[in-house]
Amino acid sequence: MLEKEKKCIGIIFGGESNEHYVSISSAKTVFKALISKTNIARFKVKAFYINKHGVWINNNQSLELLKQNSSNETMDNYQIFPKGEINFPNKIEFQGIDIWFPLLHGLNGEDGAIHGLLKFTKKPLVGGGILGSALGMDKVLMKRIFSHLEIPQVNYLTIQNQDLSDDNVLNKVSDDIIEKLKLPVFVKPANSGSSLGISKAKTRSEIIKALQKARGIDSRIVIEEGLNIRELECGIIGNLKLIASEIGEVSYSTDWYDYDSKYSMDNQIIIPADIDSQMSEQIKDIAIRSCRALNIYGFARVDFFLEKISNKIFLNEINTIPGFTSKSMFPMLWNASGLNIDQLVAKLVDISSDL
Repeated sequence: MLEKEKKCIGIIFGGESNEHYVSISSAKTVFKALISKTNIARFKVKAFYINKHGVWINNNQSLELLKQNSSNETMDNYQIFPKGEINFPNKIEFQGIDIWFPLLHGLNGEDGAIHGLLKFTKKPLVGGGILGSALGMDKVLMKRIFSHLEIPQVNYLTIQNQDLSDDNVLNKVSDDIIEKLKLPVFVKPANSGSSLGISKAKTRSEIIKALQKARGIDSRIVIEEGLNIRELECGIIGNLKLIASEIGEVSYSTDWYDYDSKYSMDNQIIIPADIDSQMSEQIKDIAIRSCRALNIYGFARVDFFLEKISNKIFLNEINTIPGFTSKSMFPMLWNASGLNIDQLVAKLVDISSDL
């Protein structure tokens, strides 16, 4: 195959969110898959790294970052903000991209911002569109839509348009939580990922601290009842037709599945999860219905709670740009479903070409 016949994939990674380094790890995995022996004849790559200050780094330097096996030392060389210079889109080589592959986790990525920007290039992208991304990222809107559609969720409250810096407001909100929900509760920023900003609270004082922590990330907050659960996850890929992966379970030694747990070597990943076939099909059905409800397509990871005492399934959330790190569940789920990482990445690119 001639070089000119290869599709040029534009990977965008890094970003200003609190998942900056997770995004870099995901981008490295996808980059290796695109230039693997399986895919090198089909694809070539341009890379666009966005540093922690929002500065876009050129293709050559971005590719060097993706080729680095170590550390943050090289990355940190690109964290200095050029004085008086905003370099986007000046000097960034957008020409020649056939398909975009955004891997910006969290802010400006999963919330649909990057999808809106890339829409102006009139080139397809891997993943969902603006609306599905925004709804999937925003836990408040997502939960309200699912409630309307009677998709099972744990009991929850939402907070928005409240000044939590005011002690009187903070105390009233804490009282409402205790009155309306069973303790313990989980307090979550509406727009965040990788469990960042989330706290488990068992007492009134812990609730107040948790609310203060969450509002540091987002003024809109979700509070959920904490159940004794198992964590189950399902991968989704597709466009007009969505396909669900095997169901996986994460078993962790910590009290709950926080940021450190998600990237710990001590977790036990069980694929397929030890559940019966009827429950597996139920989870797959809810996963597909929930993605359809939010107009999510391309790829996603749908997370569930299985309450131990009742054996009931509850939808937790949808991740519209799930991780591709060595510890990420999404590629593991599809590997167990018959697509290794090289095949999965190529499949995602092909799906985007059919849009």
